Formats: sequence, C-alpha cells, structure tokens
Amino acid sequence: MIFAAIDIGSNAVRLLFSHVHEQKGKAIFKKGELIRLPIRLGDDAFIKKEISEDKVEKLVTAMKGFSEIIKVFDVVSMKACATSAMRDASNGAAIIERIHKEAGIKVEIIDGKTEAATIFSNHIEDMLDPRQAYLYIDVGGGSTELTLISNGKVLASKSFNVGTIRMLCNMVDKEEWEGFKSWVKKNTTGIKPLTAIGSGGNINKLYKMSGKKESKHLSYDKVKDMHDMLSAYTYDERVTVLGLNPDRADVIIPATKIVLSTMKHGDIDKILVPQIGLSDGIIHQLYDEHVAKRKN
Repeated sequence: MIFAAIDIGSNAVRLLFSHVHEQKGKAIFKKGELIRLPIRLGDDAFIKKEISEDKVEKLVTAMKGFSEIIKVFDVVSMKACATSAMRDASNGAAIIERIHKEAGIKVEIIDGKTEAATIFSNHIEDMLDPRQAYLYIDVGGGSTELTLISNGKVLASKSFNVGTIRMLCNMVDKEEWEGFKSWVKKNTTGIKPLTAIGSGGNINKLYKMSGKKESKHLSYDKVKDMHDMLSAYTYDERVTVLGLNPDRADVIIPATKIVLSTMKHGDIDKILVPQIGLSDGIIHQLYDEHVAKRKN
C-alpha cells in the first residue's frame, strides 16, 4: 500500500510517498519518494501578513504537479496540511480555495496543537524506553512544536511562534521567545533523565553533517560545536564550501539556536534524531484511518 502526504510549510512544500507493508499484524513503514520545493511562504506571511501573487502562483503550480504525480502512484489515500505561514496569511483561505479548484487537492490549515499531535502520530513512543522521559522538538520555519513524553504518555504539548524564517525576518516577539524558554524550564523541572527528540529538516541535516553512524543522537556539546562552526562561515561559504542548499544555508543557524536553547533550559544532554516529521505523521494517520475503515 502507498500513502501520500503533502506538507505546506513556511520554508518548503513537501510531497512524501510512503510504502506500508503489513506482516503478522504489524505495519512496517518505508519512506519512498520525497519531493521538496523551497517556496518560502513565510517570507511573505510573517512580514506582510499576506502571501504574494508570485508565490501563490508557484504554490498552485506545485500542487497541480503534485496532483498529477499522485495519480501515477495509485495511492490508497492522501492528505495535505498547511502550517504556520498559511495560518498567519490573511489570504490563506482564498489560496486553499484556489488550490482545490485548480489542482483538486483539499488542503487543511492546521493549528499548532494539531500540528504537534500529527507529528506525534509517528508513534515515536514505540521506539523509546518507556522508563525514560523525552522532549520532542519540531523546529519549523514559522513555529516550533514541543511535546513532553514520560512513561509513554504525553504530559504537556505546546506550539510557539518561534521558527527559523521568523527569526531571520526578526519577527519573533520577545515575549514569545521568553515564554518559549519559560515553558521548557517549567515543564521539565524535576524530570530526569530527560532526552530530546528532534525533527525537521535542519536537525536532520545537522545529524548528517555530524558524520555519526553508530548512534542516532547528538550531544549538546556536539550541537554547540556545529552551531559555532556554521556561524564561522558566511552564507555564501555555507553553500559553496559546506555544500548546503541555498534555502538551508540560512535557516540552519536559527534552527540550531532554537534546539540549543531548548536543551539548555531543559537541562538536556543529548538529542535523538529519528529523521521524521509532519509528513510522516500524516502518513501514519492515513494508515490508521484506513485500518479503521477496513474493520467497519
């Protein structure tokens, strides 16, 4: 079975295909093709509070292309979600209508709480030690979702308008940033040992750049060293010398700052990087819905 997920983010738009194999009553998820387009809706949404016609055209064209590709894959089902940039844009609803009319794709603009819940739908808790506590950190272009997990259950979850594009545009409210740090400190006090779990394109890239293969985690010191190393290069050098994509070379610095701040205020020594995100969560939800329908 193949399922498709579209994530319309503040930095990039993604189409993910995932193959699900059922063996002995257990579902095995295997990522297939991923198409990523750096349209950067957040540049407009966070500063002008409206997405420009040029970017609307690019987004609609992308959705038309995605629609045709999805037909080729003959998927069981698909779902499209839009996050922070579309939440903030005054013309978000009109864009959604246009996408539906021209591309035939229904897009749901989800709030921060739903976004966090969708990301958690990856059933990440199945991979973790139930005796340990974890803080799930998903850093996006417009927002960061935090989920505190202990004994396999969610203790607290919150979305903050603290994201990489917002930081680059100097659009992160000081009170929001302070509230972010206070929430981490308040909700993690007395919870030990605590490990972070990171998702999003930037932490995934940091992990790949670290060259680690023997484990799926990075220490706080390693993340700090990588932040200092990346900051020592200019934007152009990050592209030409380090080989980062142009749309990754700028956002990776604020993303690393957000991760480091979270780990510092939560007194966390290491962060696991399972390389999953919103698209993967959507896939899991689609599969769960498929199973529920099959039982009825």
